[in-house]
Amino acid sequence: MNLLRWSSPELTLTFALDDGPVRLIGVREASRPDGEDLVPSQPLVEVSAVGHGLSPSTYRHVDTTLGQQLRYVRHEETGATLRIIQDDPGTGLRVTSVFDARAGVRAWSEASMTGPGRLELTFLSSLVVGLPSVDAELHSAANSWMAENRWSARSLRSETLADIVSDAHHHVARSRHTVTNAGSWSTGEHLPVGVLIDRSTPYALGWQIEHNGPWHYEIGESRHGGYLLLSGPTDQEHQWSIELTADTPFTTVPVSLVAGTDRDSVFAALTRQRRAIRDRRPVDDRAPVVFNDYMNTLLGDPTTEKLLPLIDAAAEVGADYFCIDAGWYAEGDWWNTVGAWQPSATRFPNGLAEVIDRIHFHGMVPGLWLEPEVIGVHSPIAHELPDDAFLTRRGVRVAESGRYLLDLRSTVARAHLDQTVDRLVREFGIGFFKFDNNTMTGPGTDKRGTSLGHGLLEHQRALLRWLDDLQTRHPDLLIENCASGAMRMDYATLSRLHLQSTSDQEHPLLYAPITAAAPAAVLPEQAGHWAYPISGSTREEFTFALVNGIPGRLYLSGHLDHMTPTEIDLIRAALAAHRAILDDLDTLVPAWPLGLPTWTDDWIALSLNGPDISYLTVWHRTPGPSTVTLSLPRSRIDPHFPTEGTAWTYTWTDDALTITANTPEPSARVLRLTRS
Repeated sequence: MNLLRWSSPELTLTFALDDGPVRLIGVREASRPDGEDLVPSQPLVEVSAVGHGLSPSTYRHVDTTLGQQLRYVRHEETGATLRIIQDDPGTGLRVTSVFDARAGVRAWSEASMTGPGRLELTFLSSLVVGLPSVDAELHSAANSWMAENRWSARSLRSETLADIVSDAHHHVARSRHTVTNAGSWSTGEHLPVGVLIDRSTPYALGWQIEHNGPWHYEIGESRHGGYLLLSGPTDQEHQWSIELTADTPFTTVPVSLVAGTDRDSVFAALTRQRRAIRDRRPVDDRAPVVFNDYMNTLLGDPTTEKLLPLIDAAAEVGADYFCIDAGWYAEGDWWNTVGAWQPSATRFPNGLAEVIDRIHFHGMVPGLWLEPEVIGVHSPIAHELPDDAFLTRRGVRVAESGRYLLDLRSTVARAHLDQTVDRLVREFGIGFFKFDNNTMTGPGTDKRGTSLGHGLLEHQRALLRWLDDLQTRHPDLLIENCASGAMRMDYATLSRLHLQSTSDQEHPLLYAPITAAAPAAVLPEQAGHWAYPISGSTREEFTFALVNGIPGRLYLSGHLDHMTPTEIDLIRAALAAHRAILDDLDTLVPAWPLGLPTWTDDWIALSLNGPDISYLTVWHRTPGPSTVTLSLPRSRIDPHFPTEGTAWTYTWTDDALTITANTPEPSARVLRLTRS
């Protein structure tokens, strides 16, 4: 067997190049050699087209006839990029598998025709990896509004992939474990992230699909092990197809791949890979504390009278940016009239400039909430823009929840958004936008004669180009990514934007598992966690709400103008503790001493680890007293927030830390651990 080995700084890939299709047979940490578990059976590329399907017929996306017919032509190494080229001489199909070395590896497929023929593609994988075994544990996450990042682990062999292999007949199960997300909310139901842990060896594989629209991954068994298949939209799951000709090539969505020895080492590797693919700008280094007036505060009803005292109070506690959330543009109902993005005259009798000027006066940067991709059905703009500016199906505008959806392929739609953003930046000095997205597209658009799925893919890619162009014009502009909380928490989007809203959850006790699990899906330095203390609550309740925001990017809210001096002092202390972590945050990697949290856990723990310092956040969500033990390297403990009080005690026994919460109510703490 002719082998090709190729490496990124942290990962080594091994390919088999012989008489059949190319196979990816080994994925290892760069520091570890390939073992005896190389898997020779699974093609690197799976591709199907009308007239060229599967053999045998199944729901799976493997065993494609075109994938089996591909043959190695050559490979090219240029700098940190590897390109493996394969052809199918019978159809003229050419597929190039591209690998980009970052911390891990980023990969995608490029399809084209070498001659005058054409194919109606119905599936093309971004990457397929051969697995030594499916006797493995899969970590994956459900995601939904106000209940994001709900991770679970399952045994593939016992729960999904039944063992029916027979020595006499050599049957292989045609079942598969699938995780699929549809529509424009890329994380509306599931996260495009997974970790597979081998149950017999210290080996784990991690991945993420980097697309802001539909995606799919599946795991199944093959005759010699198994496979992991990663892709964007498909015909079977998403009504996607495209006609491929010599003049119309196609490129899949990118995916990232990492490896490690266990769950936490793989999530650490994914963290480093996310940093490597992020398009970080100089303005990102500001890492401001943003006050937003929405959560548990104005809830979409801003006015001059309500905002001015909030602005003064936010400046007093030390916020850097002040964002005016939904409702600033509406005279009444703001849901189905959005689109013009002009300040309300009734909410701001002296103009929005009076409020913005107060923000500037305090040295803060003003921000606004915007939902750029929608136009309310009762907005005058809906009648001014042509149908071509909107997503349509059979010529009828797609409408969801009282909104039409702009098609970002349209020059008219992009011009409307460009003029809106440019005007707000120019007129008010806006330095921050919270870009929200509360309305899904459905399966897509057939405008321009495309399949529904491909129309949506083109629109989602046009949205990314619009974001790129916007930031080129306004390099000092920071943008938060929000979609009903974290319904679009993907690294097509987050490789470009500054901050990710991790939830719309309004209950501090329920926010704790969201905060703790977020670094499995998003960089800690991009994870915008709401901290919305409530005046008049107990000290422990007040502290708990603040702790939720500290191990990430604290997103401050609450009626600060109604707070007591003691409460204000506690907020100032929380911001100081948060800023101390910010000094190291973009170098830390996550770990979970009690495991990834479930929605109902009493005790939850997140550790953000550096070479010498770790920040350990621990939540206890039931009344105390109660005790928990964490396996951690013995370290010096310093209370980080709050810094005073004896309600929690800490005891080391070898490499185990025992924590006792003596509070009669739920409570939370942030600790600083220093290793000598």
